[in-house]
Amino acid sequence: MDAPETNDAASSEVTPAPSHEADAAVEPTEPEAAEEGAAAPEVDDAVEADAPASEDAAVEVADASQTDAPAPGDAVASEDAAAESAPADAAAAEEAPQAEPASASEPVSSEWGRVDENGSVSVREGDEWRVVGEYPDGTPEEALAYFERKFDDLALRVRTLAQRRLRGGASAGDLRGQAKKLKDEVTGADVVGDLAGLNDLLDALMASLTEASAEEAAAHRAAVDEAVAQRTAIVERVEALAARDPKSIQWKQATTELNAAFEEWQAHQQSAPRLPKATGQALWKRFRDARATVERARRAFFAELDETHKSARDAKTRILEKAEALASKGEDGIPAYRALLDEWKAAGRAGRKVDDALWARFKAAGDALYGARAERDAAEQAESAPRIEARKALLEEAKVVADTADVKKARQLLSGIQRRWDEVGRIFPRDVERGLDDQIRRIENDLRSREEVEWKRNNPETKARANDATRQLEEAIEKLEKEIADAQAKGDTKAEQAAKDALDARRLWLKAIGG
Repeated sequence: MDAPETNDAASSEVTPAPSHEADAAVEPTEPEAAEEGAAAPEVDDAVEADAPASEDAAVEVADASQTDAPAPGDAVASEDAAAESAPADAAAAEEAPQAEPASASEPVSSEWGRVDENGSVSVREGDEWRVVGEYPDGTPEEALAYFERKFDDLALRVRTLAQRRLRGGASAGDLRGQAKKLKDEVTGADVVGDLAGLNDLLDALMASLTEASAEEAAAHRAAVDEAVAQRTAIVERVEALAARDPKSIQWKQATTELNAAFEEWQAHQQSAPRLPKATGQALWKRFRDARATVERARRAFFAELDETHKSARDAKTRILEKAEALASKGEDGIPAYRALLDEWKAAGRAGRKVDDALWARFKAAGDALYGARAERDAAEQAESAPRIEARKALLEEAKVVADTADVKKARQLLSGIQRRWDEVGRIFPRDVERGLDDQIRRIENDLRSREEVEWKRNNPETKARANDATRQLEEAIEKLEKEIADAQAKGDTKAEQAAKDALDARRLWLKAIGG
């Protein structure tokens, strides 16, 4: 049997029917099989002509087509199902009487379509009828049903697109492009159905998608502007790092910051909206140049540092060799070791590991010298133990000096103790000797203070001056006593009080000079 004929637009979509259509022609009791053979390719062509923009969208459209597909009378599900149903169809064909084909002179019509006497199928568009094709080898009902199924396929695709718009998640711009393609297909489509209503639905959908596309574009622009600002902030941080003085940079921290900035850049590229090509390239060039500047400064810094460390290492190695050569001198090598220690401090850093290793050897050389001194000090301390006890005994004996009233006898006693003190000899360690010397010195200072007072008291000149002052004060006191008596006789209390005050002062002076 030949495939159904349509107008120019329809004829380009219809493909030859599968081979089982010929069987359906022999079995007129199975007319739907012929219709299925003609309808199935048309649906596939329509779906392929407007495939969704992504695989997920294609799956959604396919699922919706399968769920909303018409009941038996549409395309056969698979070759296996057709093979299984073939015996049953053959048995039914043998038992059922063959139906008579409809007469071409009997027109058939529905709400949106009709089939005239010549087999031409038309669709109603307002008050006008438009021919959409012919179905000469089937009944008028089959012809009308075929073109109605083509309309159902278009309507299904429009409903699926509307559902995707309601569910969200898809780009409004992509959906608008698909809706525009569907609009072109629906306009003047060779189908039978409410094309005006379908066009109205598409117009409303496209209006909604146009507004959503504008909002989506504005949001995208805002997101791009924010992404540019974030990317620029990353670049500025790296540029600020590149502008710093290499000598003042903590390179370990700076390297960490640079790596973190690069990782942030990569993460931003993955998560943020794509930047305009020119803007993105300009920012990347700035980032790359700043990072290269930092890397060059870091390499130069560490190259110079390596050279400095090498010079310090060589200098400290020479100092170390000199220090180790002092081991044979023992304690006498300590002054030279101290001088080498000053040179060591001035040599600079040679790197932590190298410095630690060299310093361990240098310190060991010094420990050997100071160890010799420590051994001598230990021997001297052991030798000084009886001397310490002897001086402590002399200190106990010297305590009676303070209790001796006669200054001359006290001096004789202390001089004998000091003579024996010197005969004891030096004491080690030095701090113990200094402590004992301080105690005997305090006793001597106390005695010297007593001697000065005694000397002042017994000095002839001092005595003469004291006697003259005593005489003058005694005369003044006698005179004041007479003045007090005269003031009392006259009743002059003011003069009496002034004389008494002067008298008290003279008596205190007299007492002070020992009169």
